[in-house]
Amino acid sequence: MSFLEHLEELRWRVIKGLIGVVAGIVGAFVLSDFFINDVILGPTRPDFLMYSFLRIDAVELSLISRKLPGQFFTYWGTLIIIGFIIGSPIFFYQIWAFIEPALGSGKKLKTILNSLFINFFFVLGVAFGYFILVPFAVQFFTQFVISDVISNEFDINEYFISVALWTLACGILFQIPVVSFFLSKIGIVTPDGMRKFRRHAIVASLFLGAFLTPPDPVSQIMVAVPVIFLYQFAIVISRYGMYLHKKSLASALGND
Repeated sequence: MSFLEHLEELRWRVIKGLIGVVAGIVGAFVLSDFFINDVILGPTRPDFLMYSFLRIDAVELSLISRKLPGQFFTYWGTLIIIGFIIGSPIFFYQIWAFIEPALGSGKKLKTILNSLFINFFFVLGVAFGYFILVPFAVQFFTQFVISDVISNEFDINEYFISVALWTLACGILFQIPVVSFFLSKIGIVTPDGMRKFRRHAIVASLFLGAFLTPPDPVSQIMVAVPVIFLYQFAIVISRYGMYLHKKSLASALGND
């Protein structure tokens, strides 16, 4: 394919992916009451299912809207983010279907399996962020007071943005094995190199835990530990990626 043909292919892949995202957004708006009241606002109530599971002594979170269009923009922004998460499998598949041939394979089944691999870790990270990180973070900030004369009443924009950030950040963070596999497949990353920087990865995991969570050691460790395990798993995945890379090189040399 020529350069212009590649651009045309990319354009249609992006359009198809965006159609999936739009479909997810439409679905989010159809089920808006459920997503807003039960999913997004669920952690604001003491009876949220994860509080009893995680044994968190929860209190109710009070939200207020300080700006005239605050609830309007929060409503739209939240449902668009939820819609993107719902439609992300189609978007990721279309983007990967464009990239896959450059890595030596254009088989549809392999493209589907690789996109499932990407989506699995993204959804796993989103679930971890929402069900584990968000409950701890919300209750930490809700119950943190510096004086009894100050009450915690949070702006809805800050709450929704924080929940979205924590959740999506974990979804992106859980892509470590995916990135490791594909970089190893093209020969940029090696298992030995990853093992060499394991200590640095542990320090970086603790830093990320401190950056993404409230300033308390419990939630920091709760984020850092899964990231460390993901890095270790990424080393294992990297071995398979490197095996495919060597196999591809041997095949290319054999053809020559």
